[in-house]
Amino acid sequence: MALVPCQVLRVAILLSYCSILCNYKAIEMPSHQTYGGSWKFLTFIDLVIQAVFFGICVLTDLSSLLTRGSGNQEQERQLKKLISLRDWMLAVLAFPVGVFVVAVFWIIYAYDREMIYPKLLDNFIPGWLNHGMHTTVLPFILIEMRTSHHAYPSRSSGLAAICTFSVGYILWVCWIHHVTGMWVYPFLEHIGPGARIVFFGSTTILMNFLYLLGEVLNSYIWDTQRSNEKLK
Repeated sequence: MALVPCQVLRVAILLSYCSILCNYKAIEMPSHQTYGGSWKFLTFIDLVIQAVFFGICVLTDLSSLLTRGSGNQEQERQLKKLISLRDWMLAVLAFPVGVFVVAVFWIIYAYDREMIYPKLLDNFIPGWLNHGMHTTVLPFILIEMRTSHHAYPSRSSGLAAICTFSVGYILWVCWIHHVTGMWVYPFLEHIGPGARIVFFGSTTILMNFLYLLGEVLNSYIWDTQRSNEKLK
């Protein structure tokens, strides 16, 4: 038996994301007042994705508890739809976008933090909140993947969905530059148009790779667990 039930873990993670979002929105930063507000940052979008995903997980747990043993076929159909939505969100958004934000942020930060998270932001964002936005996302999503099996959609539809999200965000960033004359991320100011095209193309490819990584990891975790259960 697990030390902490997975249902309790999901509630705790959901509450932590709500706390992070509330604290982040309460910060009075100049960038929050400009065109696009917080929604121009992938980190904020990812936090919303993670909070919505874990909210759906908690709702699924509650629905499962309420419908257990009821024999109501309509309720069971609705529960299956909720589970399908939960699994789709993890596969297409929560895992690839979450891992992308953590990996890309800390790689660029280690190379030159001024390119993605200028030191000036330390005056606005405390260290714990920075890690809440850019670090804990990874262990939280891995915990969820380990505690519950998630059925992935067909590979073609999954890749099409993550490509749509990636291209949509890139177009959003370009639109903001078109309107304001400023790039959302400082490092985009220091590279040429060709390099930006390569960067945007590379990020889309990386998102697709992370989707496939999540699919493989999910299969590995649960195939291994099933094998161990058969040996017992």
